[in-house]
Amino acid sequence: MRTINPSKKAGGTVGRIGCSIILAVLLSSCGAGPPVQEMSDARQAIAAAKEAGAEERAAEDLRAAEAFLDSAERNLSERSYGSARRDATLAKERARLALEVSEGDREEH
Repeated sequence: MRTINPSKKAGGTVGRIGCSIILAVLLSSCGAGPPVQEMSDARQAIAAAKEAGAEERAAEDLRAAEAFLDSAERNLSERSYGSARRDATLAKERARLALEVSEGDREEH
């Protein structure tokens, strides 16, 4: 009886390469949609910073967070999802910084 090497079957190597390409495309498209969660996180972080008094205690960081969120919203409307995701993430980071500064100021007084 003759044994057949599976990689030498018709389409064996090509089939594996095709599956690898399909898998790579699917994995790379996971972050391609609108950054819904990132936008929500940024809005919530800005709201929390405002509630903690960032408008008075960390105005520069809060303005930067709001500017990044505005940019993210423009990018989102233009379907530039990568840029929108980046700006929303930056908005969240600056809002968290504003929150930390505001809470630190509150503790000192």
